[in-house]
Amino acid sequence: MKMNDLNPTTLTPEQAAAKFAALGSEQRLLVLQTLVRAGPDGLSMGALGERCGITGSTLTHHLKILAAAELVSQARSGRSIICAGAAYAEVEALSEYLLKECCADVTCADDSASEKEPENG
Repeated sequence: MKMNDLNPTTLTPEQAAAKFAALGSEQRLLVLQTLVRAGPDGLSMGALGERCGITGSTLTHHLKILAAAELVSQARSGRSIICAGAAYAEVEALSEYLLKECCADVTCADDSASEKEPENG
């Protein structure tokens, strides 16, 4: 499956579990959050490590796990490896996977009463 084909309706429980497992580390979660904040241009490995306080082989290890889960991507730019940012579609699909059946087993109260204009006394 291509990363662009991912959506909450095609995401299997196994795929979702693998992606959530990749986020099962405080440091990996921090790396992903930092890349989300950096935007689509991403960050160099050095800048990412500096912002996260994670360097060297530890950062490489965490990025390898996040990339395998298709939550981040990397690209070479000259002699630098750019962490090309979070795979936003995949992160969004993962979030929507959790929320796609929100309140499906609950009957919601009629919200029309709360939408009425307040009466002037």
